[in-house]
Amino acid sequence: MIETRRLRLRPLVVSDAGFILNLLNQPTWLRFIGDKHVHTLDQARRYLEQGPMASYQRSGFGLYRASLKAVSEFDETPIGICGLIKRDTLADVDIGFAFLPEFCGAGYAFEAAAATLDYAHASAGLRKVVAITAPDNHRSIRLLQKLGMTFERTIALSESSAPVKLFGLEFQRDHPSVPR
Repeated sequence: MIETRRLRLRPLVVSDAGFILNLLNQPTWLRFIGDKHVHTLDQARRYLEQGPMASYQRSGFGLYRASLKAVSEFDETPIGICGLIKRDTLADVDIGFAFLPEFCGAGYAFEAAAATLDYAHASAGLRKVVAITAPDNHRSIRLLQKLGMTFERTIALSESSAPVKLFGLEFQRDHPSVPR
């Protein structure tokens, strides 16, 4: 669906359950995003069906599997997820991303997120995209700023949730303002 120089992003499918099980139980996911209570392959399949796959049907977009490009799409290594999420608690669509620790620090998250923002503007026709992050997730905050997103305010997504920082990016009329 989305290609960059080094990556392919495509919709998640049920057969990605093993990868999702691993990703959602990484210490950084648990610390900065939270426990989604996905601890078995069956729970990972349900998470995919009720989360990303339902989002594709409902919104036309969602979280995508980011994989290293390979000779064949059948042997591409999944390294993370990146995509667009329409949350009931936010006025605008937000971009989300998470990568396996062994693939952090190589610019993959920036590459995937920049391409996703281009897609959000050029293909999905969005005028603004937001992002939320834990206040102490300095790596994600730096990435959002590098993408041209600016801090707007601190919010709570629900009465019982911890506060998060909200960043935003408004696209120019004729072209995205995503840095390369």
